[in-house]
Amino acid sequence: MDYVFPPHPQPSLPVEGSAARFPLRRIFCVGRNYAEHAREMGNDPDREPPFFFTKPADALVQSGAEIPYPPATQDLHHEAELVVCLSRGGADIPAEHALAHVFGYAAGNDLTRRDLQWEAKAAKRPWDMSKGFDRSAVIAAIRPGQAVPEGGLRAWVGDELRQSAPLATMIWPVPMIIAYLSRLVTLAPGDIIMTGTPAGVGPILRGQDCRVEIDGLAPAVVRVV
Repeated sequence: MDYVFPPHPQPSLPVEGSAARFPLRRIFCVGRNYAEHAREMGNDPDREPPFFFTKPADALVQSGAEIPYPPATQDLHHEAELVVCLSRGGADIPAEHALAHVFGYAAGNDLTRRDLQWEAKAAKRPWDMSKGFDRSAVIAAIRPGQAVPEGGLRAWVGDELRQSAPLATMIWPVPMIIAYLSRLVTLAPGDIIMTGTPAGVGPILRGQDCRVEIDGLAPAVVRVV
């Protein structure tokens, strides 16, 4: 097949214990999936079903990278998240069958231009430019397995612990997220879901490192310059 210009490279993630890589198709993100974070953003977690936004696949940043401070913002924030990576797709997936569609899990960081997000919210406009900008999805190597990781999630900026919460405090657990999303879109192999962040989000400044840790998974590390 001929193209008018060369196709862009396929974004992909490393897989622990394998030379093969996970080809990334789409990045879905769950909003307000931890009660305390919903409250710190001024929302009521008891009244909302899950909602989703997206990032382009080429927003991917692999762990250990150094990235420039993004343009058009003065308030870049970290958001530590568990990432679910799918190897099977489908529509209307029952929650009790959802984990059979999972390839594995990774630690991730949903970088956010917070000032642009507040402006978009105030104007009742989409969040795209606050969430889906270049190099906004930091994701570590995938650990294969269908069982949802247990334990805690943490975000460090330098030596300061900013976020810390048990994964079990998600409002919508992983099987329900997959099932709900599959009623909105037909999921496909290569899709990933960033499952939301707990309270404690905050700024990353130039020259700072941010490290997202999830028990049992490789950390997602990025340096902003």
